[in-house]
This record gives sequence, structure tokens and C-alpha cells, in this order.
Amino acid sequence: MSTKPTQSNEKQIAALEQTVAPRITAVGNHPLFARLATIEDIRCLLEHHVYAVWDFMCLLKALQQVVTCTRVPWVPVGDASVRRLINEICLDEESDELPDGRCFSHLEMYRLAMAEAGADDGPVELFLTQMRQGTALNEALKIANAPMPAAEFVRRTFDAIDSSKAHCVAAYFSVGREEAIPAMFTSIVENVARTQPSLATLRLYLDRHIELDGGKHGPLAMRMLAQLCGDDARKWQEATDSALAALDARMALWDGVLAALPVSA
Repeated sequence: MSTKPTQSNEKQIAALEQTVAPRITAVGNHPLFARLATIEDIRCLLEHHVYAVWDFMCLLKALQQVVTCTRVPWVPVGDASVRRLINEICLDEESDELPDGRCFSHLEMYRLAMAEAGADDGPVELFLTQMRQGTALNEALKIANAPMPAAEFVRRTFDAIDSSKAHCVAAYFSVGREEAIPAMFTSIVENVARTQPSLATLRLYLDRHIELDGGKHGPLAMRMLAQLCGDDARKWQEATDSALAALDARMALWDGVLAALPVSA
């Protein structure tokens, strides 16, 4: 089976992309980015956004369980090109190779960037400890005292995951993350480069995602979505709604970070 979209699928993808385009533009042009003027501003961003870095992997793993076989005995599932896409993204996210040869997950890389910037990663460490111990998500967020905008963002991500609709999860991932990330991360990079040029690890993390998500991952993720929706008009409408919900959640997160920035003297 090929992952090449049918003519009908191509029209559905075009319609979805036309619907979400204004919100992707709004996410990429959020006023938060122009306000990242001090190291304290960057720390505030990192201490919120690290939870989105974590739940990106949860979305990815939820999709991996649908489009690949993760059990024993193994049997082929679905389209091999889609399996390769998901496994390739998992490879990069869980064990990307840095220029010096070290391997880290992107969450671990992000936490290195937090340390480099002097951001407090104590809350997210406590959160991850609670997750390892099997604590329920909402309780873990409370115990860790996760920033409210970040906690709400994670809850909304898990609402999508818990929907048990693969096409909705794929839309949340493909549009809300893969399609939206390059524009907003480019905006962040520009401000970090201008105001905090010493934050090399953060630049590396952001540049890596711009490269991966803006390259083949984004288009392939949309092809995966097309395969999961097929010619089912109901699924395409649900996927569009899910994509819009993902972008609304991102806007709410950025609104929350903007409101939390330290007041300039």
C-alpha cells in the first residue's frame, strides 16, 4: 500500500490546511516572541515549554502504538512508509545525536538548555519522577506545581490522546506540532540569537526541530493523516477540529507564558 495521497485526499488536505493556516500564522507571530528580551524571560519560557516537549513524545508514542506493531508476537501493521515515519521521528526524539557524538532525547537536550540558561528544572524533574512511579497525570502536575498554562496544555494534549481516535491524534500531532513548530521556533531563534547568543544548546534544540519538522517530517505526517482519514468526510471534519484544538491550546500556552514574564524594570 502506498502513502501517496489520492486526488480526493489531496483536496481534503488542501481544505484542512486552508482552514488552519490563519491560526498557524497567529501561533508563529505570537507577541510573546518579541518580548523575549532578557535571560529571565527565556527562563520563564523554558520552565513552561518543557512540558510541551515532554507531551510531544506522548503524542508520538500514542501514534506509534496505532500505526506500528509494539507487541509480541510482531506482525506487520499498516503502511511501511508510515511505520518508517513514526519510527524515524521516535529515533530522533528519543536518541538524537549531537554534533559532538553524544546522544540525548530531545527532552534531555531541552533540560540541558534549561541548565545552561539557569532555568529551574526542579518541578519538571519532580513531575517525571511522579510519572515513573505511576502517579495519575493531574495529580503529578499538582505535586510538581507545574505552571498553570503548561499544566492545561498537557491536559488538552491528553484529551486528544484519550479520544482513542487515531485520525484525531494524528491531526493534533501533524498540524498542531509538525506544521506549527517551524514558524514559531524560527521566531524564538531570532529573539534568542539577538538577546542571548550564548545559549548554544537552546539554539541547537530549536534549529534541530526547524530542520526536522520543516523538512520531510511535516509533509510525511500529513500523508499519514491522509491515510488514517481516507475518504471518510466525518474523519476529515474530526481531524480538522482536532488540529484547530491543538493550535488553540498552543495559543493559550503562549498567552500564559506572556502573562507570566517578569515585569520589566
